[in-house]
Amino acid sequence: MSMRRLLSLYGLLFLAFVYAPILLVVIYSFNANTLNMMIWDGFTLDWYRQILGMKTALADSATYVDSTRQLYDAVRTSLIVALSTSALSTVFGTALALAVARYRFRLAPMYRALMMLPMIMPDIVLGIALLIFFITIGMNLSMMTIIIGQSTFLVSYVFVTVSARLAQSDPGLEEASADLGATPAQTFRKITLPTIAPGILGGGLLAFIISMDDLVITYFIAGTGNTTLPIHIWGMLRRGIKPEINAIATLMLLFTLLVAAIGLYLRSRRQT
Repeated sequence: MSMRRLLSLYGLLFLAFVYAPILLVVIYSFNANTLNMMIWDGFTLDWYRQILGMKTALADSATYVDSTRQLYDAVRTSLIVALSTSALSTVFGTALALAVARYRFRLAPMYRALMMLPMIMPDIVLGIALLIFFITIGMNLSMMTIIIGQSTFLVSYVFVTVSARLAQSDPGLEEASADLGATPAQTFRKITLPTIAPGILGGGLLAFIISMDDLVITYFIAGTGNTTLPIHIWGMLRRGIKPEINAIATLMLLFTLLVAAIGLYLRSRRQT
């Protein structure tokens, strides 16, 4: 077997290893079996109808209303947290990237390394550290602590994304704008911001997706009554794997792909 064919086979096996479990989750989300999701018992859309608030024959009538309400509350909490953290991290991450890229100071390399540290730090370590910090300062665990905690590491993702965009931009354009009499505000609004806009958009969407999917850090700093969607799914898994979990996971996958597709489309349009 030639090296080219061997590499092709390795690539196919790698893709199958990564995406086959995801495909199985999508397939079994249409399984009509209510007891053992690994035994195919026919095709049904009832699990999706149940998630969307439509009562079905497969759903347990005793717990149907309560479980649906808890799911919607978790989705609402996740959306509020994700929108808040993505907005905060985008603003602060962009400002930090501009400061490090445009202003020269001795500690810039160390500062850049410190900004990347939250990305490589284990989630459980960061979650415990944030929990200890909030308890030490006497701050009650709530939705606000989730937003603050997630923003501490999501800023790093925006910082890296915008910094990469700034590295590709030409500082001479800003200097030329200043030579032609533009104020710093005008230069930023008409030159710098349009140049780094794709990076800002990409960083903001990345922060939104990561916030929606975060479990470990949020689990430590959520407190009582602030259940996000990943925590809600984790609680359902502790009671056993049920078909509606597959349906929720499939909808989350589609939502993530949709957000990523919108981001790529807007970025390509802006670059064009």
